[in-house]
Formats: sequence, structure tokens, C-alpha cells
Amino acid sequence: MPRVGDAGAWCGQCGEARDDAAGHDRCAARAELEPPRFCVHCRRRMRVQVTPGAWTATCSRHGSVERSTWS
Repeated sequence: MPRVGDAGAWCGQCGEARDDAAGHDRCAARAELEPPRFCVHCRRRMRVQVTPGAWTATCSRHGSVERSTWS
């Protein structure tokens, strides 16, 4: 089963296809500061929980990814 944080066909920030001609420069900048909102494998909206020490994004089909906000 793929993990949410793995590379996928969809952008985790805007939910559009990664192979768009428009590019995802703005999404890449947002990804440095914000958790993903869409699953990169199935494009479903993810449940996101942000705490002072970390954030967790969970896809109902592909699982969770968690990252510390202190790194």
C-alpha cells in the first residue's frame, strides 16, 4: 500500500495533476509551510490536524503522514 508522503500523480496542495503545463511553483512554496490537503495517490481531501509540535494528514484509503513543525 502506498504512503501519503510518497510521490504520486496528484499535487498535495491544490489537488490537480502534477503533469499540468501550468506547473506547481506556488504549491511547492506552500508545501514548505503547510501540510498537504489532497492525497497524492487518489486526490481525496485529507483530514489534517495541526498541533504546536507537528501536523498529521490522513487519507481514508492510503494512511497518514506526520511531520514535525520544529525541523
